[in-house]
Amino acid sequence: MEAVRGVRRAVDWVRWYVREVSGESVYDRYVAHARAHAPGATVMSRREFEHSRMDAREADPREGFRCC
Repeated sequence: MEAVRGVRRAVDWVRWYVREVSGESVYDRYVAHARAHAPGATVMSRREFEHSRMDAREADPREGFRCC
C-alpha cells in the first residue's frame, strides 16, 4: 500500500512539473485570478487566452519571444 502511495505521489509530482514547465497551468491561474478579483466578469476561453498571450509576447520582444 505504501508503495502505491509513493508511485501516486511521484506521478502527481511529474504531472505538476510538466504542466508548470509547458505553461499549461498559466490558464488555470488566470481563471482563478479573474474569478477571485472580478466574479461577474467574462473569463476568456483557453483559445482566446492563448491568442492574447501570443500577441503580447510577439509585440514585446522582452517577453522572451524570439525567432532564433
